[in-house]
Amino acid sequence: MSETFGSFSEELIRFIEAQKIFFVGTAAPDGRVNVSPKGGDSLRVLGPNRILWMNLTGSGNETAAHLMEINRMTLMWCAFEGPPMILRAYGQARTVHRRDDDYASLTDLIPAKTGTRQYYLLDVDLVQTSCGYAVPFYDYTEDRVALDKWAEKRGEAGIAEYWAQKNQLSLDGRPTGVLES
Repeated sequence: MSETFGSFSEELIRFIEAQKIFFVGTAAPDGRVNVSPKGGDSLRVLGPNRILWMNLTGSGNETAAHLMEINRMTLMWCAFEGPPMILRAYGQARTVHRRDDDYASLTDLIPAKTGTRQYYLLDVDLVQTSCGYAVPFYDYTEDRVALDKWAEKRGEAGIAEYWAQKNQLSLDGRPTGVLES
């Protein structure tokens, strides 16, 4: 029921582009595994083996902390409508912060928002599809706007203060690099 590939086909890229939500999985060598849902207009397939996604400010910053130690990442999409399918992309990821030289070029691909914390570039080395027969149907209504409104209300200075208070360490006390220069 599952198949593996070395890269995304055009059909799989179209599947990704049609999805309203994806999930990100990362882990450090020990401690907690993090799985996080993502949505909105925050992901681009840059090629058959490369994905870019924009990460907005949130209550934690686990992905950044994990990638400082081990650069592995898994992205997953599920078909909640239409034919069933689960798609996973495995690979090595890199965090790109505002201070990094290539940050500006990434904002051309996915425009940054007030709450944009960082971007992630994933070099995909394995793509897997599986049946998705047990994934239920769900109807998409709309994207939530609460996080964007929250960030706009705080402004850039308020976001930086929030990062200093809430986003410098992971749940396991690992540094995230969000404010390092």
